[in-house]
Amino acid sequence: MLLTMYEDLHDKTTLGLWGRIACAWALAFAVLHFYWALGGSWGLSVSAGPLAEERPGWFVVVGLWGVGLLCLVGGVLGWLLARPRPRGPAGQLVKALGWFVCAVLLTRGMAVEVLLLTEVAGPEINVSPEQRLWTLLLWNPWFMVGGLVFGLAARRFKRAESPSGGVA
Repeated sequence: MLLTMYEDLHDKTTLGLWGRIACAWALAFAVLHFYWALGGSWGLSVSAGPLAEERPGWFVVVGLWGVGLLCLVGGVLGWLLARPRPRGPAGQLVKALGWFVCAVLLTRGMAVEVLLLTEVAGPEINVSPEQRLWTLLLWNPWFMVGGLVFGLAARRFKRAESPSGGVA
C-alpha cells in the first residue's frame, strides 16, 4: 500500500515534468534567437560564423526571427505535452508532434556532430576552429538534449484520469 501511494504521488508530480522542461528548453532558445535578431551578438559569431557579422536580411528574418518563432511554437508544444492528454485526434496529434520534434532535434544534433568529427564535408566548409569547438561542445549537445527532453515528454504524455480514478 505504501508503495502504491508513493507511485501515485510520484506519477502525479512528475507526469508533466518533461513537458515543462521541453517548454523551458524551447523558450530559452527562442529568447536567444530574439536577442540575436534585435542586434545582440553574444554567442552568435561562434554559432553562425561570418553570417553573424554580415547579418544579411534573409539570415535575420529566417535564421533569427523565424527560428525564434518556431521555438515559441515548440514552447507551446512542450506546454501541451505537460498537460493531461485530451481524447481523440488532438491528443494523438500532440503526441506525434512531440515525437517528430524529438526526431528532428536528435537528427540535427547528431548529424552535424558526425559531419564535423569525421570531416566528411572536407575543406570546402568554412568553419573556424573556434566555431567548430563551440558547435561540438555546446550547440549540437543542446539540440540532442532538446530532442531527448521532447522524446521523454511525448513518452510520458498520458490521458487525464476521470474523477472516478480511471483513465478518461
